[in-house]
Amino acid sequence: MADLFEAAGLTPPHPAPLAERLRPRTLNEVAGQDHLLSPEGPIGRMAAARRLSSMVLWGPPGVGKTTIARLLAQAAGYEFQQISAVFSGVADLKKAFEQARVRRQAGQATLLFVDEIHRFNRAQQDGFLPWVEEGVVTLVGATTENPSFELNGALLSRCQVFVLRRLDAEAQGALLARAEALEGRTLSLTDEARSALIALADGDGRYLLTLAETLFGLASAVPLDPKGLGQLLQKRSPAYDKDREGHYNLISALHKSIRGSDPDAALYWLARMLEGGEEPLFIARRLVRAAMEDIGSADPMSLVLANAAREAYEHLGSPEGELALAQLTVHLACAPKSNAVYMAFSRARKAARETGSLPPPAHILNAPTRLMKSLGYGEGYVYDPDAEGGFSGQDYFPEGMGRRAFYEPRGEGSEARVRERLDRWSQMRGNRKAVR
Repeated sequence: MADLFEAAGLTPPHPAPLAERLRPRTLNEVAGQDHLLSPEGPIGRMAAARRLSSMVLWGPPGVGKTTIARLLAQAAGYEFQQISAVFSGVADLKKAFEQARVRRQAGQATLLFVDEIHRFNRAQQDGFLPWVEEGVVTLVGATTENPSFELNGALLSRCQVFVLRRLDAEAQGALLARAEALEGRTLSLTDEARSALIALADGDGRYLLTLAETLFGLASAVPLDPKGLGQLLQKRSPAYDKDREGHYNLISALHKSIRGSDPDAALYWLARMLEGGEEPLFIARRLVRAAMEDIGSADPMSLVLANAAREAYEHLGSPEGELALAQLTVHLACAPKSNAVYMAFSRARKAARETGSLPPPAHILNAPTRLMKSLGYGEGYVYDPDAEGGFSGQDYFPEGMGRRAFYEPRGEGSEARVRERLDRWSQMRGNRKAVR
C-alpha cells in the first residue's frame, strides 16, 4: 500500500521482487508441472474446455500452486477470489460465498482459491460442502500437507487431488535463464556454482529467484565458484516438518533402507533427518524397533547394541552422540535379517484371540495344595533337565488345541543354529510320541 509521499510522487516506487516480475502470464509458462498443465494433462484439458472442477493442489512450497490457480481462472473465464486459511475465519468465508452467489446470479462463475487449506479445522472445511455441491464456487485449495491426513473425507470426495512436483534441475535452470533474460545479464557464476545454486534452492522456484536476485544485486566482477557462493548465501535447511508427513516419510525411508541391507542409503536418510532437526531419540527408538522387527534372532546382539547406542546418545548428546546412531545404523543394515520372531508373535496373538480362555494342560500346573494335587495338577510332568538329552518332548499347548507352529526361523545368521535345534527337538518329540 502506498503512503502519502509515494502517492504524491515524492518517493520512487519500489521495484517488485524478481519472483513477482517473472510470474507466468499463461499456464504454458509454468515450469516443472507439464504432467498436469500440458494439453494432454488433466488441468490443461480443463482450461482448454473452460470448465473447471473443484480440486486440491498438493505440493511443496515454491512450485506454482497460487500461480496455477490464478491462471486457471483467467484461462477458463472465472472470477478469481483468494483467501488464506492462515488469516481468514468463518466471517471471511461467508463473505466470499455470498459474493460468489451474487456473481453466479449475474452469470459469472467464481474460482475460490484457498491457500493453506489444511489450516482450516474440520468444521470450517465442512462449511465448503454445500457451496461446492451447488456450484456456487469452484474450489481450488492449496496445501503442502498430505490431503489424506489433513482434509475431511467429505471434502476430498468432491475434489480432485493433483500432486505438484518439486522443480527439478532442468526446470530451475529454465527459471534462471528467464531471470537472466529479464535482467539483461547473466549471473556471475561458474558452471559448478550454478549447479550448487540450483541444489541450494531444493526444488523451490520462488526461493531460487530470491537467491538469484541477491546475486544480481551483488554484481560480482569475478565468477563465483561454489565456495564463494556459499560464503555469500545462507545455506537453507532441508524441507522437513517434524510433526507432519515428512517426518513419517523419512523415518520410513531409513527403516526400509536398513531392512533392505543398504547401509549407504540408510546413512543418507539418517543424515537427512538429523540435518532437518529431527529429535535423535525418536530415531534411536525406531532403530531399536528395526533391531527387533527386521533382524530379530538372526543377530540377537543387534537389540543389545541398539539399546547401547540409545544410551550412548543420552549420555553424550549432540553432535557426538549422533555417531552412535550412525554406527548402529550401519550395523543394522549389514546384519543378517529375519522377521521370524515378529511374524511368530503376530500368529501367536491371533491364535490367542481365537482360542479365548483355554486353560493350560493339567500336567504343567503347579500343585501347592492337596486339593490341587487330587485334581491332577502337575500329574505326569517331566522335569526337562532330568530327561534324556535335556528334552522331554511334552505338549505344553491347551488340551484340544493341538500343536501349532508359530516360529519359523529363516536360517539366517544365528537363526540357522536355532533352526537346527528346533528341527532336532521336533524329531525327538515325534519319536517319543510314537513310542508312547
